[in-house]
Amino acid sequence: MNDELLLRAKAIRLAIFDVDGVLTDGRLYFLADGSEFKTFNTLDGLGIKMLINSGVRTAIISGRTTPVVERRARNLGIQHLYQGREDKLAVLDELLAELSLDYEQVAYLGDDLPDLPVIRRVGLGMAVASADSFVRCHAHGVTQARGGEGAAREFCELILQAQGNLEAAQAAYL
Repeated sequence: MNDELLLRAKAIRLAIFDVDGVLTDGRLYFLADGSEFKTFNTLDGLGIKMLINSGVRTAIISGRTTPVVERRARNLGIQHLYQGREDKLAVLDELLAELSLDYEQVAYLGDDLPDLPVIRRVGLGMAVASADSFVRCHAHGVTQARGGEGAAREFCELILQAQGNLEAAQAAYL
């Protein structure tokens, strides 16, 4: 693992995730009645839970609004959920003020152009392997996994490893 990424990850106190293309594969599924569903990866979910249990706060910022995301966030224990917010940088600033954190204490995982301002501003801005190429070029790092296929787990484990908490988080399941 890259030493610079580990150094950046060591300071993280808040991890923020985009949804479509990060916690999901990016596809949108609509039923005939207009309702929507998404598929989430259980590996990602456990990674987020391990991160929360280690004391790192978590948030979701999504430009879209759907009850499925609210349910997933609640099930995982994600403390801060912002949906229907396209200006993600404005949300980041609100969160920093509320939590008394600095940009360097925040990690963000995204995949597309609306995520780029936050990726470039935070201490650890990462893109998933399936992210837009321009976004990947401007991120501090890129996961090996694609969005919805374990990328969030990889991101969480990077933070846990940098903070010396990965083995304890894994051992909790032995």
